Amino acid sequence: MKLFRWLWRIVWKITLWFLIISVGLTLVYRFVPVPITPLMVIRLVEQGLDPDQNMKLTKDWVSLDEISKNAPQAVYAAEDQKFLTHHGFDIEAMKKAWENNKKGKRIKGASTITQQTVKNVFLWPSRSYLRKGMEAYFTVLVELIWPKERIMEVYLNVIEMGDGIYGIEAASQSYFNVPASKLSRGQAALIAAVLPNPRRWSPAKPTPYIVGRKAWILTQMNNLAPLEMGN
Repeated sequence: MKLFRWLWRIVWKITLWFLIISVGLTLVYRFVPVPITPLMVIRLVEQGLDPDQNMKLTKDWVSLDEISKNAPQAVYAAEDQKFLTHHGFDIEAMKKAWENNKKGKRIKGASTITQQTVKNVFLWPSRSYLRKGMEAYFTVLVELIWPKERIMEVYLNVIEMGDGIYGIEAASQSYFNVPASKLSRGQAALIAAVLPNPRRWSPAKPTPYIVGRKAWILTQMNNLAPLEMGN
């Protein structure tokens, strides 16, 4: 009985501290730029352990009003067209993903911009049930505390956009030699086109598949109502 009470106290304390830290970090990041993410640290370790790679971490935080309106419009069109209306989860896409998974098929687009932001800012790359549960918890927390503008701003600043390249400013400078504020529609669409696998594809050297995906994204950008955020 004493052992049970002791274990219960330990679990309760761990849970309490987790809640305090997670809510505290979410509140802080509502206003403060995210300095580094778990994925950035993991990539640096991977680079450091590989004798054929140089360690590289290129990022430069910029506020949403310093980013061309083409960038959020492009990722909105490419990654999450229900971004403004959902509360962190695209239920319809999740159902389709579940059904196709049972059939042995794969589907793209089930992960929302909020979920991708959460995975980058708070969590680690994994397919475990623990990671999925943490992702759901932080997604709810972020949607409660951050406005959509902040979610988009953080997403555009922390997402991996190439080997050692993180955020829209670093990507703009690395691939097109322009600041994020000057990104054209085509350039923004190219960056959005490679997001499913930014270490395999490059906006500066698009494959035929990426060129086709860019054209599709541009069409979606034209068809969707403009996102009223940033420049």
